[in-house]
Amino acid sequence: MNKNVGGIDRVIRILLGIIVLSLFFMLGGSQRLWALLGFVPLMTGLLGWCPVYLPFGIRTCAMRNN
Repeated sequence: MNKNVGGIDRVIRILLGIIVLSLFFMLGGSQRLWALLGFVPLMTGLLGWCPVYLPFGIRTCAMRNN
C-alpha cells in the first residue's frame, strides 16, 4: 500500500474527519449516525492512503527518488 495522500491533504482530511465526528455529540436521532462518516477522511488522512485516488492515478504526495 503506497502512500498517495500528501502533507496538506492529510492535515485537511484529519481536521475534517474530527469536525464531522464531533457532530455525533451535537446531533440527535438518526442524523447522529451520519457523523460516523467522519471516520473516512480521518482514517485516509492518518494512513496517508486513499482508495478513491487509485483508479484516477492521483497522488498529492511527493514521489520518492531511490
